Amino acid sequence: MIAALTITKFRGYTIPFAFLGMAILRIPLWLNKRCRFWKLMGSGKDAQVDLAPDFRHWALLTTWDNQNECKDFYDKSFALKWFRFFGKEEFTVLLKPLSSHGLWSGVQPFIVDDKNNNTNGNIAVITRAAIRLNKVKEFRSNIKRAANSMRQADGYILSAGIGENPFLDQATFSVWKDAESMKNYAYKSVDHSDVIKLTRARQWYSEELFARFEIIKSWGTLNGISITQNLN
Repeated sequence: MIAALTITKFRGYTIPFAFLGMAILRIPLWLNKRCRFWKLMGSGKDAQVDLAPDFRHWALLTTWDNQNECKDFYDKSFALKWFRFFGKEEFTVLLKPLSSHGLWSGVQPFIVDDKNNNTNGNIAVITRAAIRLNKVKEFRSNIKRAANSMRQADGYILSAGIGENPFLDQATFSVWKDAESMKNYAYKSVDHSDVIKLTRARQWYSEELFARFEIIKSWGTLNGISITQNLN
């Protein structure tokens, strides 16, 4: 399986077309039977994790049986043509699932094909949570310190906040130098560990998912930065 994530920054005057795209692009994606899973999503300000919604940044996540089907979609699909016509910046990364636990909209979107899921290179992570309505305020008051800790962690390369809903359905995409760096942040960072404990104790989420990926390929820029240059 191949997962693909694209984050596009729209021009200010084309923001209405970004909103329109979130509605009409669902149709060709739903009709594309080769696409195993897809999500059209918004993003935080400057595509960051812990900030208010930014109507310039929008994201598309898809999964495919193989890289050829993914390439065909990126070369020919109406959805990508829409993003590229109205957008002024694009970042795309292709991912191979190494492990995935939990559900996203009631399904497991990332299927691990290879039992040998070890890699010595960069690691990408997607975490996603459906936040209970009565826990949103408490969640948002605590997530900022975990995000700040992540951006300062050894081995951190980049992150982006995405989600179907700016307050209730949120996901974080992050890239790390290696698996050890990612694990050190996940299990040894005091701020992150505290938030995880609160998550369990306070039952913030009605659904959650954690997935690790090998990075196959990436291109484009995010906030003017060439991400590929920062990868091994």
